[in-house]
Order: sequence, then C-alpha cells, then structure tokens
Amino acid sequence: MNATKANQMDPVVHQGDEEPSGRVAGTYEAKLRKASIRSEMTTDIYVWDDEGGAPMAPPDPPSPSLTGTESQVEWAERIRARVRDEFERVEKSFRAVAAGQHDTKRARTELILTILEDKRQAVMSRTEAGHFIRDWQEISDQVRQMIAGDSRYPALNVARPEEGLSESG
Repeated sequence: MNATKANQMDPVVHQGDEEPSGRVAGTYEAKLRKASIRSEMTTDIYVWDDEGGAPMAPPDPPSPSLTGTESQVEWAERIRARVRDEFERVEKSFRAVAAGQHDTKRARTELILTILEDKRQAVMSRTEAGHFIRDWQEISDQVRQMIAGDSRYPALNVARPEEGLSESG
C-alpha cells in the first residue's frame, strides 16, 4: 500500500496534518457533543439532588448481628432479607386497604398495622441465626398468624374477611 492510500484509511490525526479528514472531524464533533450532553445531564442531576431530589425512604434500622456458625449466619441473613420483604409486602397490602376505608374500618386496619410493626420489630431484633433458619426458612402465613395471635387482635371483632384479617386467610 502506498503512503497516500494509508493516510486516507487511517482516521488518526497526525501531528503534521493541517486538518483531519471529514470522517474524523465528524466523529470528533459527535463525541464532543455527546460528552457535552452527558456533562449537562450530570450537572442537572447534581442540581436536582441539591434541591432535594426525590424523597428518600427512611433507611431501615440496622439489623443486629446474628450469632451462629459462619454458614448459619450467612444462610440466616438471606432468610432475614426475605422476612423483611414479607413484612413490607403485608404492610403495603394493609396500607392500600386502609387508603380506601373510612372511620371504623380504617381504625381497625390501623390497629393491625400497629400490631404488624410490633411483630416486625420483635422478629427482626432476634439475634439467633437458628431462629430464622428454623422458623422462617419457608415463609407461608407466619405474619398472619403472629397478628391473629396478638392479644389486641380479638378486640377488633372482625366478623367478615373483607373487613380485615381473618383466621382463614
């Protein structure tokens, strides 16, 4: 290949060149535009964050360290994350129900939410890895059973399942 043909195929700008070829200049300008847009977007995000950004959910309180063998702790940590997710799922369900209720029914649902939060704190504060492995490895209706077994629950006088939590589901 001769030197002229090599220069036409080579997109690199050499020190002695007057002007880059059109293809190279276009590529350079496109990259410069993309970098400029990316920089503007990053700046916009920082401004948005400085102005408050999206409301952040309060961080979960740190879970206490678990006790047990290394493998038990590792296993229990995975289970504990699923337990936390289950409590959150149940809470979201009750909050959705409460949002559409009025007066007495809403007060009953709010009491269930209070019981739920108390049970969540009691479970998540446990430090024995064996507890999560033994009692929570298979999540089914433990949360419902905990709520129904609470001493405050019978005071709700839940007669119909559509009004709240029932023993049958």
